[in-house]
Amino acid sequence: MEEVANLGIISLAPAAIAIILAFVTRNTVFSLAVACFVGILLSGEGLMGFPNLLKESLGTTSFSWIFLLELFIGVLIAFFQRSGAIQNFTRVMDKRNFSRVKVQVVSWFMGMFVFFSDYFSPLFVGSTMRGLSDKNKISREKLAYIADSTSAPVSVLVPITGWAVFISGLLIGIGPVTDETQAMKVFIQSIPFNLYAILSVIFVGLLALRIVPEFGPMKKAEKRALEEGKVLRDGADPLMGEELTETPPYEGVKTNVFLNFILPVLIVITIAVGTFITLKSAKTMEAFLAASVILGIIMRIQGIPFNDIMKTAIAGMKGVMPAIIILAFAYALNELSKDMGTADYIISVTEGWLTPSLLPFFIFIIAAIISFSTGSSWGTFSIMMPLAAPLAFSFSDGSVTTLVLASVAAVAGGGVFGDHCSPLSDTTVLASTGAASDHIDHVKTQIPYALTVAGISALFYLAIGLLFI
Repeated sequence: MEEVANLGIISLAPAAIAIILAFVTRNTVFSLAVACFVGILLSGEGLMGFPNLLKESLGTTSFSWIFLLELFIGVLIAFFQRSGAIQNFTRVMDKRNFSRVKVQVVSWFMGMFVFFSDYFSPLFVGSTMRGLSDKNKISREKLAYIADSTSAPVSVLVPITGWAVFISGLLIGIGPVTDETQAMKVFIQSIPFNLYAILSVIFVGLLALRIVPEFGPMKKAEKRALEEGKVLRDGADPLMGEELTETPPYEGVKTNVFLNFILPVLIVITIAVGTFITLKSAKTMEAFLAASVILGIIMRIQGIPFNDIMKTAIAGMKGVMPAIIILAFAYALNELSKDMGTADYIISVTEGWLTPSLLPFFIFIIAAIISFSTGSSWGTFSIMMPLAAPLAFSFSDGSVTTLVLASVAAVAGGGVFGDHCSPLSDTTVLASTGAASDHIDHVKTQIPYALTVAGISALFYLAIGLLFI
């Protein structure tokens, strides 16, 4: 699809249709497909524009990477299930007689521990804690929220992640920032101002510890789980195939928790972090491939037949297909929104009246709207940072001031907001997948919490602008 002219307010239609239909129909795939089709017609591409959009948006290295990553994660989770690793891990944890509060706190800490990948984190936390969470009558929506809120919000706060490299890379050549060392220094200095990410992680802990009471749809979901024992609502459609939720351990094989669970996890962490340090690029997909192959070899040595291992691998791939289909349409919609000039329109209606004191506040709001509308945090960073950073430096006479740091952090936090709660976001999809939660139920229960944290963050940015800039 060739890029079209900025269509103004019409460019908001595809994302708006997708979000509204998703809540009305509770069918994300249908909603995204309709949104893409309508957007194609509005842009004047005609009927053939739809298949062309799919070919161009999905035939990319970016989508191939996440597609393969999802497949290998599915294989690894299926191996965990078939080898009895997750069941044994749950049994070991269960012996400690964890309460509902402790299960949520452990999930919270696990999410923060897997800081290096916002893709692995929600899947790891959801799949490993699901059995224990279900036993303690914690709603799948709550588990998905915990997994989601300790993925991207944590990754964007740690200087040794791909997020840090990407954001700092966008700063090179802007104002006094001339190389990657200076850019990373600015990023690190901006971390304390990334209020949305910081408060999101803290808010999970406060809810888990029951310091802050449940409210909104999540309160209803938790009441249902606790009083009726239903971790999913009646009629819910979990975003994970039965291949990954109902796979029984292979009979007659004695599971070794270290070999079948801890070692593969360590392999993923070692390769992902090690390649980031040495190559400046975390090879997460390759890490999951290596862990899957090694765990498959271990399972064969333990006595599981080769044919059974291959059937389990295929079942794991089938189990993540619902998530892959949603991600495919989300990628297509994101590409369509880019071509229609959605982000450019949002920026054009606001940039004329920004003042230094209001800059961080409005940067955060605009970034949040763009990321929620597109479901892409990194896309939001790419759009907003080249606009927000030069503007902040122009107001600060080219110096790295509080205004600059707050503005950089506002872009990062605003981008995470959409990645964190938009039904179109890959991380939101992965959180629903890991927890085996209904995707729209996860979105509906999480949004009030995300908006609460976003509202508090926006007020802080307003205060920073009025008091310190």
